[in-house]
This record gives sequence, structure tokens and C-alpha cells, in this order.
Amino acid sequence: MVHSKVQSVTERIIERSEQTRAEYLDQIEKAHIEGRAASHLGCGNLAHAIAASSQEEKNLIASGRGPNLAIVTAYNDMLSAHQPYGTYPELLKQAALRNGATAQVAGGVPAMCDGVTQGRAGMELSLFSRDVIAMATAVALSHDVFEGSLYLGICDKIVPGLVIGALAFGHLPAVFVPAGPMPSGLSNPEKARVRKLYAEGKVGRDELLAAESASYHSPGTCTFYGTANSNQMLVEIMGLQLPGSSFVNPGTELREALNEAAVKQLVQITEPSHHTPIAKILTEKAFVNGIVGLLATGGSTNHTLHLVAMARAAGIQITWQDMADLSDVVPLMCHVYPNGIADINHFAAAGGMQFLIRELLGAGLLHDDVHTVLGNSGLKPYCHDPFLNDDKSGVIWRPTVEESGDPDIIRPASDPFSHHGGLQLLQGNIGRSVIKVSALKPDQLKVKAPAIVLNDQNELLERFKAGELERDFVAVVRFQGPQANGMPELHKLTPTLAVLQDRGFKVALVTDGRMSGASGNVPAAIHVSPEAADGGNIGKVRDGDVIELDSEAGILKVHVDEAELAAREPAEADLRGNARGMGRELFTNMRALASGAESGASILY
Repeated sequence: MVHSKVQSVTERIIERSEQTRAEYLDQIEKAHIEGRAASHLGCGNLAHAIAASSQEEKNLIASGRGPNLAIVTAYNDMLSAHQPYGTYPELLKQAALRNGATAQVAGGVPAMCDGVTQGRAGMELSLFSRDVIAMATAVALSHDVFEGSLYLGICDKIVPGLVIGALAFGHLPAVFVPAGPMPSGLSNPEKARVRKLYAEGKVGRDELLAAESASYHSPGTCTFYGTANSNQMLVEIMGLQLPGSSFVNPGTELREALNEAAVKQLVQITEPSHHTPIAKILTEKAFVNGIVGLLATGGSTNHTLHLVAMARAAGIQITWQDMADLSDVVPLMCHVYPNGIADINHFAAAGGMQFLIRELLGAGLLHDDVHTVLGNSGLKPYCHDPFLNDDKSGVIWRPTVEESGDPDIIRPASDPFSHHGGLQLLQGNIGRSVIKVSALKPDQLKVKAPAIVLNDQNELLERFKAGELERDFVAVVRFQGPQANGMPELHKLTPTLAVLQDRGFKVALVTDGRMSGASGNVPAAIHVSPEAADGGNIGKVRDGDVIELDSEAGILKVHVDEAELAAREPAEADLRGNARGMGRELFTNMRALASGAESGASILY
């Protein structure tokens, strides 16, 4: 039995999306063509598409006996999470042939690392790279020679962009193929400790680099629970990946067997008798399941943007209010850094996704009547762990553990860390905003202090180094929204604010920008909408105004007489320095066209 609040939010989304969802499904229905690509392509078209293929592949594609699968890859060597993908295409092609199919790399999409660009000019391209990835995915699939798609992507904007692009071809079955997290390195608390010491000037760059390199040390996804691993949680709980495949380390026999199984499953769901296109998987109920998973795990705040944009690509309209209402009834069941000391490998070992999904299903907090890449069997198969079979030739799934392997990392729904989900909606005369509460201590949930108003994150760092911030304050960092400078993450501020917080000061951040998916141990009202560049009231806040941030009551307010606030002229900022250099001039139109944060900060929807 589904929880009444989950059911009511789902019904509200269905009703709100009735017209746009119907239009989307009609578009998808018109795009679907029975039979293989070879049956509807002209001879010249087909000859171009298979010219570089082996003779075996040419014969198979031309005969139409098996499906031709697209591989859309976000491989590059710089992202540790994506480096393992370098060997995937050939392995996936061979797996396809073993299953009576063919596979071709249809195209590559860009993949940038927010960890590399933090605090740098390149970060101002980061959010918009999601929409570029969606468009690049569409270009890759536009040749119309495929019956299904394999998507190779993990990190921050990459998975949402791939999902949006895949939904434009929603008539095609799709399976996402992860690469897995790197093995555990330096503990996250130790990494955070060294960062704070560096912010205070107590250690130098050599010590900082040594700590960072011991944390990020090998191929695989970074092990903290930021946006990349939140992506993996989402695509699994929404049914786009095989059960238990998200957090298996690269280079292991199980990882390789799961990759083979992903190809085999995609081949199966391309067959007419099992045809399961991605449009059938990503329904209103699937998106509600994704939101529930995000709340129960204390996942990345970036998904308050991405989930909205992904849903709109499927003709589904979800809002921050939907997320807030679900957060009232979804318990916080996980403590993974920055919400605790464990990393994603510890989470997986303690029960991981399978334990989480089983508990949420048992509590009535997930919809089980959904399609997944396994077909119409719902989410119960996702309560099983993958293992190598006896001869190591394939994967078998067994029921997951009955009890958490470590209740300090993951708990049952009946005994959570908190009965409230990890995200909260804030509203008031400054605007609407979201805050991640899963990593905050009780005395950090409410902050009321004078504003320090800044138009650039570097101003705050300079004032800290000058010793000007030894007091209670709320840093209002504005002109950081999508229309201003592309909405960069401001994670660079976290160590500095955390130092001040540790010194006993009440501090908080209010911004129309983003924070890293790994942030959360400093109160941060982010994604403030409307943004300053769009005339939002965050642009009317002045130095010394008292700001109230109350995560329990959902309040974000400046204590200024309403008549005075209305009469104030919005601040202006010189954004010319953000307009050019590091490729930013190529994104001028995207900044001008971007929707607000609450609409997904997208140029596409």
C-alpha cells in the first residue's frame, strides 16, 4: 500500500502534467517504427552507416536479424569516474555480437569535472554543459539506425544530460552502464580537516595536495555522496540500470559481468514481445521514486534542478513543493559523507541500494507498479544483490541482507536518522530556495544574523583572510544564477564558512548560485529564485539587514519593512568579467535564455 502523501503528490503531478505528458507520448508514438533500421533506411543511408563495420556486423545489420545498439559515451581520461569507459565500447560490441546484436559508438558527449573547475572560470560552463550533453546525445541518435541505446555516463551534469537526450528518443529502449566508484582512500573527515587547516593558513599546498591526492587516487567515481553518486542512486531506483550495478568497483570480475548483462538485457527489451522504451520507464511514478530516493539518502541539492529538467523532457512537471511535501514523510535513512563519515563503498557494503529500496518499498514510500530495464516486474528485483555465478560466466541475483550491516551508515525506514528527508524548501520575501539539512546539526537549522552582501565568492575569501569575518553573519552571494554567470557551484566557500562555524560563530550562506553536491555542513539557502539578474529580491538585500534562515519552519526572510523593500532599487552588477574567456563567450545566448532555477535552469524546457 503506497503512503497517502506519496500517492497524493503523485496524483497531483499526473494531473498537472496531463497535457504535456500526452503531447510527449504522442510524439514518441509517432517516432516508433516497427522493424529494424535496415527495413526503413535507403540503401545509400544504410551503406554509409555500416561502411566501417566488420563483415560480420554488416551482414547482421543488413539482415535485420538482431538489433543495432547505439553507444553514447562520455569517456575522457581526465574524469576518474569516466576513465574506465575507454575500454567499454569494444567490450560492449563483443557482448552485443554474443547476444545476436550489433553495437556502434553513435557519438561522444562532453564531460567536465566540477572538482577540477571549482572556483575557476570554467565552472561557469558547468551547468549549461548538461543541456549541451542532451543536444549532443540527440545528434548522436539522429541517424535513426538504432533500436536501443547504451549510455556511458556517471558524473554531475552528464547523467541528467544523457537522460534528457535519451527522452527525446523515448521510443528507444535504453540501459545506463556505470563504471563504479574508486576504492576507498583517505577518509572524508581527514580530508575535510586538512581543507580547514589550509583555509586557516596552518598547512601549505604540499600538505593539501597530499591529502586531496590520497582521497582522489585511482580510476572510478569519487567516493563521497555528491552529485555523481546521487546520479547513480537515481538511475538505479528509477529503473534505468541493472539492480545492484551502481557501486561495483571498476576492473573487477563482477563489474565486467554486469556490463555484459546490461547488453544482454538491452537486447531483450528491444524485442517486440518485451519492448520497453525509456518513455515507458520514466513515468510520473518513476520520478516520484527518484525524489524519494534522493530524500532518503540525503542526496545532492543539484537534483532540485536536474530532476525538474529531466521530468520536463518526459512531459512531466514536478516542483520544489512536490519535493518538500515528500520530504515531510520520507525518512532520512543514510549517513554518507558529507552527511556522515562513511563513503559510498561503505554504504554499498552495509546494504546499499538493495537494502534501501526494500525498506522504502516495505514502508509504502515507493511505487512498485513501474517498468524498469527488466520489464514490468517493478522494483522488487532491485532488492536483490548481484553475484558472479559459480563458473564466473555471468551474474545471479540473491535477496539482500535482512538487517543493515552498519546502522551508523544505513538504517531501516522504521528507525531512521531523521523522520524528515534531507532537503527543505525555504520561502519568504527574499524568494524561494532549497537547503540541504541532512548534514546539519540541530543548532545549525536556524540562523538569524546581519547580512554581508557580496557579488563574488572571492570577496568573502579575501575578507576572511583579512580577519573581517569573526562574527555572526549571513553571507548573501548574489549574481550567481543561470542568467548572470551560468550558476557555478560555490563549494570553494565551504571550508572557510566551516572554519568560522567551528569557532562558534553563527554563519550561513544565501545565494542564487549552487553549492557542490558534497556540501551540506554549513547552512546554505541556495538556488534563490528569482535570481538577482532577473530582478529578484536577493538583489535588494543590503549590508546589515537581518536575515532569518529557519530550516525547520521553511523560512527565508530579510527583516525589512515590506514597503521599504518594495521601494528599494535592485542592485546591479558588472558581469562583463564573466562574459568572456575560458569559452564563456560561446555561452552568451544560453545565459540569456536560461529558465529560473525552479524550472530547472535550462534552455531546453
